[in-house]
Amino acid sequence: MTDFRFAVNVLPKPGILDPQGRAVEGSLGHLGVSGVAGVRVGRRVELTVSADAETAARATVDHLAGELLSNPLIESFTVERIG
Repeated sequence: MTDFRFAVNVLPKPGILDPQGRAVEGSLGHLGVSGVAGVRVGRRVELTVSADAETAARATVDHLAGELLSNPLIESFTVERIG
């Protein structure tokens, strides 16, 4: 068995209301920042999976991301290998 590190990045799907992103975007002017738009706020989950091969580890992460770490109705996710 080998340990594989992954990061799952979860964001609201396009067209889904993102109140945190809107709040951040609304605060930029108070900080003297201009030229920034389209702010989306999500979350990042990092995990280590022990498996015989990277493809098996990736399949486990994809399953977790789709079933547990994100809401497929309103969120999308990407998985990246880290380390």
